[in-house]
Amino acid sequence: MEKGLVSIITPIYNGARYVSETIQSVLNQSFSNWEMIIIDDGSIDNSCEIIDRFIHKEPKIRLFSQKNAGSASARNNGIKRARGQFICLLDADDVWEPEFLTSQLRFMHVNSAVLVCSSHRRINENSIEILKPFIAPFKASYSDLLKTCSISCLTGVYDIEPYGKVYLKEEFKSLRDDYIYWLEIIKKIKFVYGNPDILASYRMLDNSATRKKSKLIIPQFKVFYSVEKLGILRSIYYLASWATFGFLKYRK
Repeated sequence: MEKGLVSIITPIYNGARYVSETIQSVLNQSFSNWEMIIIDDGSIDNSCEIIDRFIHKEPKIRLFSQKNAGSASARNNGIKRARGQFICLLDADDVWEPEFLTSQLRFMHVNSAVLVCSSHRRINENSIEILKPFIAPFKASYSDLLKTCSISCLTGVYDIEPYGKVYLKEEFKSLRDDYIYWLEIIKKIKFVYGNPDILASYRMLDNSATRKKSKLIIPQFKVFYSVEKLGILRSIYYLASWATFGFLKYRK
């Protein structure tokens, strides 16, 4: 582990349309001690060609390829290769503000936190803001996260120094894998702290699982029942909470 280094893990699958904007947002960071590990999950478009252009100019960006296996596998591939004290999961269509890392690391230090997230905008495929910004709660527990996940994947920063690296469950492929990841971490640390500053833009595509909640009902229930072992009644209770909070979170 290299103390103070931020490892940015970015899985990509046919993400040529947005990956340049994502990488540029990392290059624009005011905090410079980072590495970006991009895992190509079997793309068949020209994603890798675009990424290679950046790599030729910036050696802190590294690209690795694997057979298509889902975002959980790709993220784990990146986490295994990460050398940094801090782990961030940044998808290949999302964007950070230039002060994201500076603000998040400062916020982490001020609150003596191991895991932090931040507030963020919600944008569409054309980078137009489509909902009011999501404002992260200042503090959330394991129980809070079961009801609704306040950690959006692109805003989480985890300090591995106290408890080591945490990996995603690959059997979930690309559905709820990041949610389980946050639950695993928060069980170790008790609380996640949310920065009120709006530091990122989360892209909500029409075909994404976030926009089509029906695709997530069964995987979400499996998280509660099979992974967290909450039993049938508690699993149903938290599923109902998740659905209710999800409706409120994504209404216009």
